[in-house]
Amino acid sequence: MTPDNLQFRTGVIKPVECLKEGWALLKDQYWLCVVGGFIGLAVPVVLLGPMMSGIFLCLFQRMRNEKVEFADLFKGFDYFVPSLIVAVIRIVPILLLIVPFYIIMFTVMFSTMPRGRGNPGEAPGFLFAFFGIEIVFVVVLLTIKIVIESLFLFAFPLVVDRKLSGLEAIKLSIKAARANLGGVAGLVLLNEAIAIVGAFCCIVGIYFVLPVTFAADAVAYRRVFPEGFQNFASPPPPPASWAA
Repeated sequence: MTPDNLQFRTGVIKPVECLKEGWALLKDQYWLCVVGGFIGLAVPVVLLGPMMSGIFLCLFQRMRNEKVEFADLFKGFDYFVPSLIVAVIRIVPILLLIVPFYIIMFTVMFSTMPRGRGNPGEAPGFLFAFFGIEIVFVVVLLTIKIVIESLFLFAFPLVVDRKLSGLEAIKLSIKAARANLGGVAGLVLLNEAIAIVGAFCCIVGIYFVLPVTFAADAVAYRRVFPEGFQNFASPPPPPASWAA
């Protein structure tokens, strides 16, 4: 199966609805997804792909009203290579931005920061400049992260649901995300807001809200890629009774 013969629906993602349906789907298996998130982030990139795949496999099983067990979480390792490719390509652009920035920032900081007593007026100005640059960087980084999250929203689900390779899943995810740009962007922004709230709760709170965002993503995916349909370019026409 290739992306060329896999079509998708458009205009079906409603961010708030996806979040509500995601929580309803998740609440019976909440701690399973929390564990999966912890394991996936324990060794970023290497374990992230398989564990994300396992989480989506479990969520899709819940959608089919199938029993979900803890061992099912590790079935994502059956898709280790394609999910690893998705994880690497997803994370590399952010790393390429973060690492050079901090190298440059700390180099400039240590070379220009006031030494000794110096002028008492220099320290506040230096701190304002430092934190100003940091704020600008965070805004830029967050913007790039939102763009990447939007384009890769369907990549992991496509790997496990449609058995696509990593590159095929990324290509189709980008295509489907662009065709559903409004709904995808709204969902990603909502997810980011929830993640920021979780991060404010002693940082570790983010681990407890991420499963909710994963479930919302799974709902959005299933709306765009309905199970059992391979050629679905647009929502099906309503039954005759609806038109009447």
